[in-house]
Amino acid sequence: MTFRRSLLLPFLLTSCAALCQTPSVTLPAGTPFPVQTDDHLPMRVGQPVRAELIYPVYVDNQLVLPKHTILSGTVIKLRSDRSRRIRARLGGDLTPFHIPVVSFTQIILSDGSTLPFSSGPATDGSPIYRAVAPPPTKGGFFRQQFDNGLSIARDDIAIFIAPGRGDRLKQFVYNRLPYHPERIEKGTAWTIETGAPLDIPAQPAPPVVAIAPAPKHHFWQKPIPAAEAPPDNGPGMWTIQAYLANPLSSETSTAGQVIKATVAQPIYNPDHTIAIPQGATLVGAVTRAKPARRFGRTGTLNFSFRQLTLPGGEPQNVETTLTGADSDQALALNSEGQVKSKPQDKLSVPIFLALLASRPLDRDHHDGGGDNGLGKNAAGGAAGLGFVGSIIGLSGVSPNVVAGIGYYGAALAVYYRWIARGKKITFPRDTRIVVQTVARHSEVMHADPSRAIHR
Repeated sequence: MTFRRSLLLPFLLTSCAALCQTPSVTLPAGTPFPVQTDDHLPMRVGQPVRAELIYPVYVDNQLVLPKHTILSGTVIKLRSDRSRRIRARLGGDLTPFHIPVVSFTQIILSDGSTLPFSSGPATDGSPIYRAVAPPPTKGGFFRQQFDNGLSIARDDIAIFIAPGRGDRLKQFVYNRLPYHPERIEKGTAWTIETGAPLDIPAQPAPPVVAIAPAPKHHFWQKPIPAAEAPPDNGPGMWTIQAYLANPLSSETSTAGQVIKATVAQPIYNPDHTIAIPQGATLVGAVTRAKPARRFGRTGTLNFSFRQLTLPGGEPQNVETTLTGADSDQALALNSEGQVKSKPQDKLSVPIFLALLASRPLDRDHHDGGGDNGLGKNAAGGAAGLGFVGSIIGLSGVSPNVVAGIGYYGAALAVYYRWIARGKKITFPRDTRIVVQTVARHSEVMHADPSRAIHR
């Protein structure tokens, strides 16, 4: 008996080691890697960059790289951010703004070993905003206006209350200077693709983390992103996370344009069998695309998927609603999945700047030309040209000149919020989206791009 136990023990240990680790697999070329920096970094060539995977990576329905896996790289080039430079110079900021180009070269695995990594340069990185579709609401126009006002109020309050307010204050002061240091913002994200097949060795399985209770939701916080909420999958209903295979834009996309998306991770049935495997393909079409226009009218983009094809299987019809999407700008989704730019506060900043601009003209005979008058001049000049405007105000020039500088700043604020072209809606290739999908029974849709796709 003792001899049999001694033979059984190595077998059990070997089985445990095999079960407690991820498989050794080969990632195919073109696998998306969405990564995000975890700290602020100086904007300079040669700067080391450390980023984390925003989402886990699956191959053949098996987890191979968990969320928060580290990628390391280096800033290899700085490109000129021309549009930001022009806008900054109009406000008295002469900082030569840049866009970093990053080359990621290594993956740091969970056991501490490194894996050489090859991909194209990561460009146009920016903080990621998660657009979340709200639940359906009752009411018409007035209800929509109330919801828009509530969203604007949340953003305004978050500036002063939400975590990180000290850093936001420092950056506000910096941005009023004629020149200030640049940095790569914390949370800057890129989506890169593997340039060649990549062999991933077997790794210890990530520990099972207990689901923490939901934190208290404050007024200024946005709703919980759909991608982070636990899916509530009923019969034939799935919450699918996928990567767009086609770039979409409110400026260039057209109604009827065929689009595809690749399922990013497997969806399981209640009995733990796979309902939708990773790598399945969603096929759909753009249903509406409206370019951005003058007077702050933003672009509009609608798209949906009508067909789901499993690897090696026959297409099946589905009904989908977009419930979440990552973007480099703040977007708003409605309960029908329509994408628009998030409502912007168009009143607070212009009114505040106009009040500052009027300060140099607000004088009585007690002010004279003393310190009080110079202080009002400095405030008025700051409204238009920041620190440069304050220096002009303190130099003793006419209050009318300083007020003119301040009103110039208020006029710029009005122009950008009320007159300039609104923001366009863009989704680059490999944008992470979340769709709610329901199986439906009807004729299989045609994948011919020349044919419009209907329900």
